[in-house]
Amino acid sequence: MANKFHNPSNVALAGKYSLGGEVPAGSRVLYVSGQVGLDSKGKLGATIEKQCELAWKNIGQVLKAGGMTYRDIVKINAYITDPRYMPAYREARARCLPDAPFPASTLVIVSGLAEPDMKVEVEVVAAK
Repeated sequence: MANKFHNPSNVALAGKYSLGGEVPAGSRVLYVSGQVGLDSKGKLGATIEKQCELAWKNIGQVLKAGGMTYRDIVKINAYITDPRYMPAYREARARCLPDAPFPASTLVIVSGLAEPDMKVEVEVVAAK
């Protein structure tokens, strides 16, 4: 049985996400720690676009290590340090999650992350 997403018609959606994600009994669940815009050598991307691209690339690598793909994500928690970064974040996310059903999702604007130059951090929960 596949993951199931819930979007009741009496609750408005404000973007490309689902209001709820359900994982069937017996599924393996993978919690991916917050990923930031670091490349494989630990170098931080210079722009918000590059940091978003790298964060999602890193998520993909962790999912792959767990035998999963972006399609197995049921929940996303994303943190950006400036509301002006929303378009770059959404574009990077859309490249990895182009089609519905979309995972349940939260996007929060925060005053800072672990390092001052970090602009984005994304954590996900996947199940298969």
